[in-house]
Amino acid sequence: MKILLAVQGTGNGHISRARDIIPLLQPFGHVDIAISGTQADVGLDQEIRYRFYGFSFIFGKKGGVDQWETFKKARLIQLWKDIRKVPVQDYDLVINDFEPVVAWACKFRKIPCIALSHQSSFLSRKTPRPQNKWNWAELVLKYYAPSSSAIGFHFESYDSFIHTPVIRKEIRDLVPENKGHYTVYLPAYGDELLARYLEQIPEITWEVFSKHTHEDYWIKNIHFRPIQNKAYNQSLSTCTGLLTGGGFEGPAECLFLGKKLFSIPMDGQWEQQCNAAAMEKLGVPIFWNHEKDLPERLKKWVFNTHPIQVNFPDQTQSIVEDLVKKYGKKV
Repeated sequence: MKILLAVQGTGNGHISRARDIIPLLQPFGHVDIAISGTQADVGLDQEIRYRFYGFSFIFGKKGGVDQWETFKKARLIQLWKDIRKVPVQDYDLVINDFEPVVAWACKFRKIPCIALSHQSSFLSRKTPRPQNKWNWAELVLKYYAPSSSAIGFHFESYDSFIHTPVIRKEIRDLVPENKGHYTVYLPAYGDELLARYLEQIPEITWEVFSKHTHEDYWIKNIHFRPIQNKAYNQSLSTCTGLLTGGGFEGPAECLFLGKKLFSIPMDGQWEQQCNAAAMEKLGVPIFWNHEKDLPERLKKWVFNTHPIQVNFPDQTQSIVEDLVKKYGKKV
């Protein structure tokens, strides 16, 4: 069987999930990998057959998407060319983790495309949204990477096709301990802005993994570090808590390891706003963009809260096996 796995390269969660899914697919046949996007800080060990520029939302430094940079760096003509040339018809099974080039190539050629992603969970109205609101960005979640069938992941199984998170093996294999520091991953914030807030809690050592530096340095009680997978995993494993955005995989890994979690969803990023609404239902403290008291909220979190208990069983192998059995062509 020839399998094509298409992976979104904006952010690190999709790549991290693919690290575990690819080895589970390989016993069923030859697996080719396609990636598009420009914002990931981690990579894959396996060979990438197709690499596309795609369409990426560019992170800013003030807590949101930089819409002007996103517009300037969009290559819509190249996107259309890539959609036309990718040979999806040569594969017996196409699996897609929110990657638009392969998804639209399948759509135009009427070839089945199976979505296996966190974003697929938003196809259900049972998935939490902020105060049951509707946002135009729902159209992005629905049409950015269209599919013929969907398997979703979220913090809870809100619907029949939604599973709890894929926790990568390298995280499951960690033995967590508490060395007292707090880990920070907020890629949409600049280092100076973060320092302005975090230095107001001098009792705490903050380990900030930053998109905006290539070398280690300190500002008072704050250790800024470049993003590196092994170093981040180690920091997360030994921290007291994680201060992060409204992503999915990072918060899920934090909760799985039994660490405290505080989320600041990106301004104007609807998916993160929805993730934050789901985390809030679990009891995770959320700092919404209209609030003004971040230092005080962080102090309360650091000194007066405890970790939240969750159950994220390892279902990845059975999910992949069921997917291949149901949708793979018999060859």
